[in-house]
Amino acid sequence: MKNYVIGIDLGGTKISSALSDLEGNIVAKYTVPTDAFEGEAPVLGRIIESVEAVVVDGKITINEVKAIGIGSPGPLDAKEGIIITTPNLPFKNFNLVRPLKEKFNVPVYLDNDANVATIGEFMFGAGKGTENMIFFTVSTGVGGGAILNGKIYRGSTSNALEIGHSTVASETGMRCNCGNVGCLEAVSSGTAIARRAREAVLTNVETSLKKYDTVTSYEVFVESAAGDKVATEIRDLALNYLGIGVANAIAIFDPDMVVIGGGVSKAGQVVFDKVQEVVNQRCFKSMAQHCKIVEAGLGTDAGVVGAVALALLESK
Repeated sequence: MKNYVIGIDLGGTKISSALSDLEGNIVAKYTVPTDAFEGEAPVLGRIIESVEAVVVDGKITINEVKAIGIGSPGPLDAKEGIIITTPNLPFKNFNLVRPLKEKFNVPVYLDNDANVATIGEFMFGAGKGTENMIFFTVSTGVGGGAILNGKIYRGSTSNALEIGHSTVASETGMRCNCGNVGCLEAVSSGTAIARRAREAVLTNVETSLKKYDTVTSYEVFVESAAGDKVATEIRDLALNYLGIGVANAIAIFDPDMVVIGGGVSKAGQVVFDKVQEVVNQRCFKSMAQHCKIVEAGLGTDAGVVGAVALALLESK
């Protein structure tokens, strides 16, 4: 009987794998450094090693595995199982699915990490029980995913919900890494918050942020909570634009819930209060009142639990 699935969270730093039963209960876990600098073949070898390790740890055989799900940074072609390119991994137009299928004789499903986290939150996290859910992850960058009518929405090139690259602030002139001006990622990510804080520290403005050797978004939220005016301005600007991004998503998709994860979501209730305030100002009242805006529930396990959820969803 095929009573198990395997989820693999493929990251630039580490590869995390989990063996799960068909209810989503984790039976075994395994983590190994990615060591991406070694190239495609060694990283593929470590993915294979991860699958074999959780099978052994779970005291089962590969014949009992129904499917393998993999979450990876994009862009990628989910339909063909190809990682097109990504900054922190060695793969270039690399078919990751085929060699794993051939090795293990098990269906293998690949999706981008934001979609995988979305599926995880929908099946096992904050979005459990919803039918239409939008997921935002706000940390180094801003990513997202959508569950529409109970199914993940990928779009025609598997790259839907690149919500971090929707334009919310073209008037600021802040350029995003993608080359566009005013992307949500360029104004609301943890990276953007930290950049503005460091710029402020280098001026003559009075701010308690100057007491830190290194300023990240974490220090901005800490000093804002303590009453620092500059930190509060930086925080509120970022959260205002995040609110605009969320309001746009609600206006387009009319979801039951918007789930916000990533490092910035850990800064406390102020994030959700500010986003809700902007949504109330900008959305139709009926939509704003219907849609709950909540913190993600899976935390640091979002990637690997999401990969498990992808395997479960696709192998139904």
